[in-house]
Amino acid sequence: MGSYSFKHFTLGVEEEYMVIDPHTRELKSHEQRIVQEGQKIIKDKVKAEMHQAVVEVGTDICANVDEAYKDVLTLRGTIAKIAGDLGLSIGASGTHPFSHWESQLITDHVRYNQIVNELQEAARSNLIFGLHVHVGMEDRKMAIHIANSARYFLPHVYALSTNSPFWEGRQTGYKSFRTKVFDKFPRTGIPDYFESIEAYDNYVNLLIKTNCIDNAKKIWWDLRVHPFFNTVEFRICDVPMNVMDTIAIAALFQAICAKLYKLRVKNMNFMLYQRALINENKWRASRYGIDGTLIDFGKETEVNTRLLIYELLDFVDDVVDELGSRHVIQHVHKMLEHGTGADRQLAVYKETNSLTSVVDYITGQFLAV
Repeated sequence: MGSYSFKHFTLGVEEEYMVIDPHTRELKSHEQRIVQEGQKIIKDKVKAEMHQAVVEVGTDICANVDEAYKDVLTLRGTIAKIAGDLGLSIGASGTHPFSHWESQLITDHVRYNQIVNELQEAARSNLIFGLHVHVGMEDRKMAIHIANSARYFLPHVYALSTNSPFWEGRQTGYKSFRTKVFDKFPRTGIPDYFESIEAYDNYVNLLIKTNCIDNAKKIWWDLRVHPFFNTVEFRICDVPMNVMDTIAIAALFQAICAKLYKLRVKNMNFMLYQRALINENKWRASRYGIDGTLIDFGKETEVNTRLLIYELLDFVDDVVDELGSRHVIQHVHKMLEHGTGADRQLAVYKETNSLTSVVDYITGQFLAV
């Protein structure tokens, strides 16, 4: 094993769910009743979000993927039961297939009021549902190094997570329209790389000093060194439809971090690519999911996205046993075979020509394992 340990690569998973009226299948602003009931059972692991039709959950700090799996399963089960008791349903999709944001209420909270006041329609229309994965780091210095290198792999994993092909009743032509909606916010997308943690802190402090932001949580990049925890937080993915997809994606992010760490300890570094180049791949991933091509910058050529994901699995293969995640990473093969959430939503729509059937499919998959 050498002089390093993977013990500190803990996992934290946050998911955002849709609250749905089972009769109309529309999003339902529920006055946070699910959150209030949820907090009695799972305490601060459930939170209100800016829109009342969104419920956010977060796991404990998990030592490995098995703990994360159990935690996400419990959270989904708890929220689904509470919602059911209140006459509501829950689903996980990056966007709702046909609900309009104009009819959804904003949660009355100082922070959300402030964001809406500043960002106006960009904030009010931001009715989207994401997955955030935190991977623990030994210190912030290592965190910035790993974040710099991990940026390259963001489009690959994002392609796997695509789960938002519809927006306001239209088939968008994208596998993930969620990021198109979020792009209206400032400080989003693929981050630049930073020479050091000091350079990153200086950037954050400058923004605070000049009143661009009041704290570092208003940096909404696809990946960030977390402002308060020793974690790298991956924020690019749509919320996956079922538990297993979520855990496979979390395991992949954890394995990427462990592999980059292993290289660093051996004094080897992964290439750093410009944000502008990685953005080309992000755009392709949002448009085509796993059915398109991404650019292999090393070879300067287009490569089938599925092939690049298999290459990524090879790249991390030597760390997954130490992390205890091989059985979960295996699920990525199933995802490549059965299609992403977006592919499955589109298949239901093609078969039924009905967006309510798509919503029923989404809610039906919520507790699938």
